[in-house]
Amino acid sequence: MGRIAVMGAGAVGCYYGAMLAQAGEEVVLIGRPALASAVAGQGLIIDRATGREVVHLPVATDPGAIAGAELVLFCVKSQDTEAAGRQIAPHLAPDAVVLSLQNGVGNAERLAAILGRPVIPAVVYVAVGMTAAGHLRHHGRGDLVLGDAPQSAALATRFAAAGIPTEVSAGAETALWVKLTINCAWNAISALTRQPYGRILAAPGAEGVVSGLVAECRAVAAASGITLPEGLEDDVRRIAETMAGQMSSTAQDMARGRATEIGFLNGEIVRRAGLLGIPVPLNAAMTVLVQLAEAPAV
Repeated sequence: MGRIAVMGAGAVGCYYGAMLAQAGEEVVLIGRPALASAVAGQGLIIDRATGREVVHLPVATDPGAIAGAELVLFCVKSQDTEAAGRQIAPHLAPDAVVLSLQNGVGNAERLAAILGRPVIPAVVYVAVGMTAAGHLRHHGRGDLVLGDAPQSAALATRFAAAGIPTEVSAGAETALWVKLTINCAWNAISALTRQPYGRILAAPGAEGVVSGLVAECRAVAAASGITLPEGLEDDVRRIAETMAGQMSSTAQDMARGRATEIGFLNGEIVRRAGLLGIPVPLNAAMTVLVQLAEAPAV
């Protein structure tokens, strides 16, 4: 089997790269210098409920390390899709398969336009965070849903062999919208309040705000031709119950002083709603407040 490259190896990319490497796959992570230094010195550390694992694998900082890879897991932040796509385009093997493991909707199409080749969307269901460079904490899950493409079935088998439960679905776009809605419901509130999901849900009035955010997302999805499942509101609530102590990725980005993906989460709902003439005041408020909170102080 050919080499796998993980472009944009943050928490998600490192997790899946490590899982594949542990299964005997040849994997290279492409990430920040701090990650490369940490993994070179101590290996990639993964803390799970079952104990600690240390995985040794190469980390590059040059996007050119993608050359020769048979499979590329594209894990960069949504706002960096075009720039990172241009960085890897000259180095991609002609027959390389590219998967977009990114938040939000539309990233696979944006990347495909840059690369001039198909990109398979993947919906990622994993709760994992980077506690320090090269040090992951896995909170739960780890499954993928791949869009229906000619290579998807073989990829699902390959991932399953590495302990990554993987489904192939023609409804991957709907699944991306479901995940987007869940992110819109929790991410901004967690980031602004610096609270985990369970404490948010327990706060008086918070459940009504979360429900309002979901209702706005449902309206925009419906107007975009996407029917979200009837039980989604229950699934959103269940997130706060099963991952009560988890902080959102947006909260983690803000805590580290990094740019968030808010423009491609609640901000994406606002953008689409504007084109459709649908009012989404709660999503608009969350977008503005997070953008203000992450702006440098004057």
